[in-house]
Amino acid sequence: MADAQARSRWARFAAVMAVIGPGIITANVDNDAGGIATYSQAGADFGYSLLWTLIPITVALIVVQEMTARMGVVTGKGLSDLIRERFGVKATFYVLLALLVANLGNTMAEFIGVAESMEIFGVSRWISVPCVAVIVWVLVVKGTARIVERIFLIACVFYVAYLIAGFLARPDWAEVSAGSLKPTLALTAPALTMVVTLVGTTIAPWMQFYLQSAIVEKGVQTDDYALSRLDVVVGCIVTDVVAFFIVLACGATIFKAGGHIESAKDAAVALRPLAGSWASALFAFGLFNASLFAASILPLSTTYYVCEAFGWESGIDKRREDAPQFYFLYTAMIVVGAGLVLLPGLPLLKILLLSQTANGVLLPFILVFMLLLAGDERLMGRYRNGPVLTAIAWLVTIALIVLTALMFWFTLR
Repeated sequence: MADAQARSRWARFAAVMAVIGPGIITANVDNDAGGIATYSQAGADFGYSLLWTLIPITVALIVVQEMTARMGVVTGKGLSDLIRERFGVKATFYVLLALLVANLGNTMAEFIGVAESMEIFGVSRWISVPCVAVIVWVLVVKGTARIVERIFLIACVFYVAYLIAGFLARPDWAEVSAGSLKPTLALTAPALTMVVTLVGTTIAPWMQFYLQSAIVEKGVQTDDYALSRLDVVVGCIVTDVVAFFIVLACGATIFKAGGHIESAKDAAVALRPLAGSWASALFAFGLFNASLFAASILPLSTTYYVCEAFGWESGIDKRREDAPQFYFLYTAMIVVGAGLVLLPGLPLLKILLLSQTANGVLLPFILVFMLLLAGDERLMGRYRNGPVLTAIAWLVTIALIVLTALMFWFTLR
């Protein structure tokens, strides 16, 4: 009897592990170098006043990611595939072009994060960037989908460094509660730009393409959809808890001290005299882990949606001779992204922050495509969006469009 129960427990655990992964990984990669820089700057420049935005952003992230996961499970196709089939080659080309530009900036941002985090520990970018580029290339090109996913899941655990750094910063928890529960927003260009950037870095367009492709490659079926949805919800909550503590740590120290930062590296260095060497080291380590993690995922996301858009074979488990375009594009994204970071005189900070703002500007267009697809009964059947979910998703999309328009208006003025 005991043996039968043990076998049953192991069978349930195996069933869970066969589904869990894409949602948690995709959401956690969202706290990449660009994301950490954005959250750090939000805390350093605005203190706790923007913490409340992470609550509606988390809800929106869950809605969007759940919709993406559901489309992958039901259709068995990537998002690029569905856009091409439903809206044609021309629409797919323009989406592809915009995402390629944004994702190249995002990939560069990851290698900028690698360089900056290792420079804190005294390692030159001429050593750290090429070494990490080789590591992430070997991981995907030589590994299998199962091995790569397990390594990515292990990398997710190290984000706990930011939670510890947040507590070491000794925040005023009463002020943190007020900033989290009392919405305030100054209608100025810097504040609105920061909100759009926070949305863009938390709900990035590339995430939708990677998540759906990862679910399709994993072979998740509709019978396992409940587990897939749990995977997504847990991932979204965890990633925004990490973001919360990054904002909190910088708000409790740099903002209180009247300081100013321009990058995640500045934040880690500034924490040393304000919160202690351990907080600074943990922040820097977290930045390196996040950058290494995302430097693998971002090129992979780009490769997935380009191959899907053109109908080419794609997938980590594919042999190189069966999917030459997939492996060529992955290699090219890493070489170009890492190589550009090493060019002297390049405005790395501007590239990093602009890549996050570009995510926020592009996201509404991607969401419109997704909403039309997820609401199509012929495509989704009984799994199509219901009226409540449709209303919430359209509200998120309209809010993003309004915020982006306001950002441009106030910036031009």
